[in-house]
Amino acid sequence: MNWQRVKSDRRAALVAFVALGLLLAAAPFLVGAGLGNGWVRILDFTLLYVMLALGLNIVVGYAGLLDLGYVAFYAVGAYLYALLASPQFGLHLPVWLILPLGALVAGLFGMTLGAPTLRLRGDYLAIVTLGFGEIIRIFLNNLDAPVNITNGPQGINLIDPIALGGVSLSQSFSLFGMQVPGIYAYYYLFLALALLIVFISLRLQDSRIGRAWVAIREDEVAAEAMGINTRNVKLLAFAMGASFGGISGGLFAGFQGFVSPESFNLMESVMILCMVVLGGMGHIPGVILGAILLTVLPEALRYIGPLEQALFGRVVVDPADLRMLIFGLALIVVMIFRPAGLWPSKTRRREFDSEPSVLEHEQEALYDASR
Repeated sequence: MNWQRVKSDRRAALVAFVALGLLLAAAPFLVGAGLGNGWVRILDFTLLYVMLALGLNIVVGYAGLLDLGYVAFYAVGAYLYALLASPQFGLHLPVWLILPLGALVAGLFGMTLGAPTLRLRGDYLAIVTLGFGEIIRIFLNNLDAPVNITNGPQGINLIDPIALGGVSLSQSFSLFGMQVPGIYAYYYLFLALALLIVFISLRLQDSRIGRAWVAIREDEVAAEAMGINTRNVKLLAFAMGASFGGISGGLFAGFQGFVSPESFNLMESVMILCMVVLGGMGHIPGVILGAILLTVLPEALRYIGPLEQALFGRVVVDPADLRMLIFGLALIVVMIFRPAGLWPSKTRRREFDSEPSVLEHEQEALYDASR
């Protein structure tokens, strides 16, 4: 073994990690100085979607369970924070108590969804989870009579902002004599929690449970024949993924200060699923890349209207329609030319690269049998 090369690779990896850490630490200041604080807020939402995508990656990417109702757990976490930290019930519990509680409650909802769907696969599982997500949204929308709990479609406002050590993150703070907006503090909190979820996902991926999830994804019958308790392992996948969604929902409620059922519609679930599939299912860096692209790209395309105005002197096409058209075309092109995702794992890349040869072999076998 060439130890000099190993040391060089380790040194290069260390330099890359240090550079990435410095970039992440300076990102809000660089973005705020160049594009304005509005884009720092987009960075905050990007980190929220990274956490959501990593949670769904456990269910879809690791265990291979198609979940179209993942936004329901996001809603559970958000509304739990809203009810326990707002004037709605007169409770103002601290965030360090609400977030773990939100993860626990969302995990229980995940097990509630997973228990009756253990025998379902593919499209049937997708339809059931889709219905579950819509049931939660409609339930929250109608839970204002006869006893008003969620304010129905009006939502819950005046939610307490996230506070750590008695200091509200919504207030600006002083750093080296410079006033820094509170959205910068939210960025660092979200970044810390996103890194924690990445660490947990990495540990799960290399654990016995992670290998059991992959075995179920590849062939559930074979996994069960090898002694894997597929029932418990699949329930654990639903619970773990849902708990990450519950944490993200609580952070969203504290960050926004307002929640309503419209924030948790089907398109949110589809968008989070697209982040996982587009980036590369089961590959954590790929999922993070997909979440970043699908959060930033639609916002960047909002500049289409001003660009049309500058080029043609008027708006030729409705910017909203054109923005979604370009966004959809970009997704189609990526899925045609990169079916495994923009950054797939090595295993998944080998599977897709070997597909043509496997198909040719099967066709030759069929031809020989017909002769």
